[in-house]
Amino acid sequence: MADRSRVYGVTELAAEFDLTPQALRFYEEKGLLSPQRAAGRRVFTYRDRARLILILKFRRVGFSLDQIAEYLAHYRSGRPSACQYRDGLAKIRGRLSALERMQAEIADIMSDLKLMERDAERRLAACEAAAAE
Repeated sequence: MADRSRVYGVTELAAEFDLTPQALRFYEEKGLLSPQRAAGRRVFTYRDRARLILILKFRRVGFSLDQIAEYLAHYRSGRPSACQYRDGLAKIRGRLSALERMQAEIADIMSDLKLMERDAERRLAACEAAAAE
């Protein structure tokens, strides 16, 4: 289990998650992270690190920064709430629905492309056969 009293510097936290320090600053500017100041430098707490994990997880599955900010707004108290989970569940279901629509569209496009490919192969073979005569 991670040490909850530990603090992380910008470079250290960025390196741990294969990010640039600018990415952390961007998340800070968007209000997703709120590092503390210590000796004139920004430091991130265990809680900031946990928030970053959530941010990156949500980004990976396609949530916008605005959607992430809405979700994290419920999380500010540090105590999970029914409202937070309802909001998260609605966002998850919406994203799943969008991905399922995209998946169906991709399947249709792939089917069309395979038909086009077979037709092109057939036409090419006919052209090559005619040229060989």
